[in-house]
Amino acid sequence: MSTKKNEFQSVGQAIRDMLNTYRLTNKYDEASIIESWEKLVGKPIASRTRKVYIKNRVLFVEFDSPTMRHDFSIHKTQVLEVFRKEFGDGVITEIIAM
Repeated sequence: MSTKKNEFQSVGQAIRDMLNTYRLTNKYDEASIIESWEKLVGKPIASRTRKVYIKNRVLFVEFDSPTMRHDFSIHKTQVLEVFRKEFGDGVITEIIAM
């Protein structure tokens, strides 16, 4: 039985190929970002967050106080950089604190 080495691929690559085929890659990446919110920004910020969602590659973050929103806005460029390092440049283009 002769098989070519390149006929086999990792499970991760097979899943990524399937997501691409069904055009679900962006939704998967968005879900991963939202799921990673606490890990990437830390428990103190995450505990003051009411809602996180993505629309048109913009991450919207709703905080429970104006003070937290203001403090986060000061550092959102650094937070955006953390997300880009973790998920790549094209997934999130902007963060809006609400």
